[in-house]
Amino acid sequence: MNRPSPSLCSRRHLLHAGGFSLAGLGLATLLERDGLLGAPVKPLTAAEEHFDLLPKTPPHPARAKAMISLFMMGGPSQMDLFDPKPMLAKYDGQTFPGEIKYDNLAQASAKVLGPGWKFAPRGNCGMELSDLLPHLAEVCDDITLIRSMHSGVNNHGQALYALNAGRSTAGRPTLGAWLCYGLGSETDNLPAYMVLAHPGGLPTFQGEHYTNGWLPSLYQGTLVRPGEPRILNLDPAPLLRGSPQARQLALLEKLNDEHAREHPGEHDLQARIASYALAARMQTAAKEALDISSEPPHIRALYGVDNPATADYATRCLIARRLVERGVRYVQVLNAGQSWDHHGGIKGALPASCLAVDQPSAALIADLKQRGLLDSTVVHWGGEMGRLPVLQNDGGPDTWGRDHNTYGFSQWVAGGGFKGGCTYGETDEWSHKAVKDVVHHYDWHATLLDCFGFDHKQLVYKREGLAASLTDGQDARVVTDILA
Repeated sequence: MNRPSPSLCSRRHLLHAGGFSLAGLGLATLLERDGLLGAPVKPLTAAEEHFDLLPKTPPHPARAKAMISLFMMGGPSQMDLFDPKPMLAKYDGQTFPGEIKYDNLAQASAKVLGPGWKFAPRGNCGMELSDLLPHLAEVCDDITLIRSMHSGVNNHGQALYALNAGRSTAGRPTLGAWLCYGLGSETDNLPAYMVLAHPGGLPTFQGEHYTNGWLPSLYQGTLVRPGEPRILNLDPAPLLRGSPQARQLALLEKLNDEHAREHPGEHDLQARIASYALAARMQTAAKEALDISSEPPHIRALYGVDNPATADYATRCLIARRLVERGVRYVQVLNAGQSWDHHGGIKGALPASCLAVDQPSAALIADLKQRGLLDSTVVHWGGEMGRLPVLQNDGGPDTWGRDHNTYGFSQWVAGGGFKGGCTYGETDEWSHKAVKDVVHHYDWHATLLDCFGFDHKQLVYKREGLAASLTDGQDARVVTDILA
C-alpha cells in the first residue's frame, strides 16, 4: 500500500476532505443531538424578547437598591444565638414532653439540650442576644431580628431552595437573579450579581446558590474566587495590551452583533456575548474593586482583616461593601460545605463559627451606615434552617449536637427599609415551632421585593406560556411590621 506523501496530507487537506465526507455528516448529527448546531437564520422581529442589565426603574417607590446576603449554610442554632428560652435551661437533660420531627432518627434523642451560653439585653432596644455575638450586640439597634422563620422542609437541599429561590424544588432562579432581572445593574464594568466563595470551597449544592434557573443566563451569579487572582484571565497577553486589544475588541463587538442579529431569541448566546464584553471592561474595574489594599487601617481593624480568626470573612465582607459601593446589585457571601450544621460537637463548633463571622458582619453594618449606604442596602444574615431543642449524638458533652429544624428559626436583616432595633415573631417555649407572627420563606421574599419596589405577584417571567414569579402562587404577605 502506497503511503500518501506529507505534502498531500497536510492538516488543511485533511480537514477539507473530512468536511465533505460522511464524517462531516456524523459531526452534524452529534452537534444536533447536543443542541450545539446553529439554528436556521431568521429575521429579527419587533416582538423578539431582549434581555439586558441596563438599570431599570421599579414600578413602585423603592427603599433598597442593593443587597448583601451573608448566607450561613447548615443552619445556625437559634436557641443558642438569638432566641432565649428559660424552659430549655429548666428541663436540660430531661425528656422533651412534646413531639419532635427528627431528620436523623439514627442519632436522635428525646433529651432536652439547654442553651450553652448566656443571653442578655443589648443596645438601647434591649434585644436579647447570646454572649457568642458580642459585635452584633454593638449594632443591634440597626437590625431587625426575625425569630419566627418557617419553611417546613427539613432537609438542607429543599430548605436551601425554599430560602434562596422560593420553592423547595431545584432549578428555580435565586433571589439575586430575580433582582437583576427586575432592576438590571448600576454598573457597566462589574457583574450585577457576584458571589464570594470561601477558601474551603463552595457550600453544599454549590452553583444552586447563585443559579439563574430558567431566567436567561444573563442573570446568573458570577463566582469570585477566595484568593488571588479572584477572577481568572483578566490580564491580556502583553502583545495585546493597549491599542491592539482595543482594535481587536471593536472588531469582535461588530462580529458578535451581526451574529446575534442572525440568531434572534437565543438568550444563552446573548448572555455569552454580554459576558465576554463585560470581561473586557472588568480588566481594570474588577481588579480595583476586589483589591482592599487601599483601605485605611481603621477600616481593616473594624472588620478584623488582620486577625487570623476573622481575616477571610472580614476581607470578603469588605469586598462586598466595595462592590455595592460601585453599583453591584446583589452580593452573596458564602461559607464552605454545611459548616453551621452542628449535629455533633456544638459546644466547640458553634463558638468557632461565630468567632469567624460576628465581627465582620457587624462591621459591614457599621461601615455601610457611616458611608450613608445602609439606608439603600439590605444586609441579610441567616441560613436555610435552625436546630431542634433536643440533643443529638448522646455520647457525652463533647459529642452533643442538634438536629435540623425548619418549623421555627431565626435570621436578622438590616438597612434597605427595615426597622432598626426590632425583634419580630415568636417561637413556642422550646424554640421549636414559630407560633406568633410567623414569617414563611415566601413572606420573606415578598417583603424583600417590596423593599426594592416590586409587587411580588407582578414581577414575573413568561416561559412556555406560563408566568412564573419568585413567590409563584403561594399565599405570601408583605411583613409591613418590620419595615420602617
